[in-house]
Amino acid sequence: MTWTSIFIAGFITYLTRMAMITLIDKDFFNENFRKILNYVPSVVFPSIIFPGIFLDDYGTLVTITDPKIYGALTAVFVGFFSRNVILTIASGLASYWFLIFVF
Repeated sequence: MTWTSIFIAGFITYLTRMAMITLIDKDFFNENFRKILNYVPSVVFPSIIFPGIFLDDYGTLVTITDPKIYGALTAVFVGFFSRNVILTIASGLASYWFLIFVF
C-alpha cells in the first residue's frame, strides 16, 4: 500500500509539472514577464539558505561566534572570486567542518 501511494503521488506530480512544460505555448508569456521570471531563483535561494545560517534550532538568532556564519562568509568569498559552484560549496563546508572539529 505504501509503495502504491508513493508511485501514485509521484505520477501525479510528474503529470502536473510536465503538463505546464509541454502544453503551454512558449509565446504565451510576453518578454517582460519572462524577464521577471529570471529573478525568481535568485529571490528564492536566499530565503531558503539564510534561516539555516542565522537561526538556531529554536528560531533565535545565532551569535557571531557560530561556525555557520564563518562557513557562509568563506563560501561567499570563494564564490565571488571563483564563480565556481562546486568550489564554493566545498570551501564553505570545509571551513565549517574545520571550525566544528578543530575548535
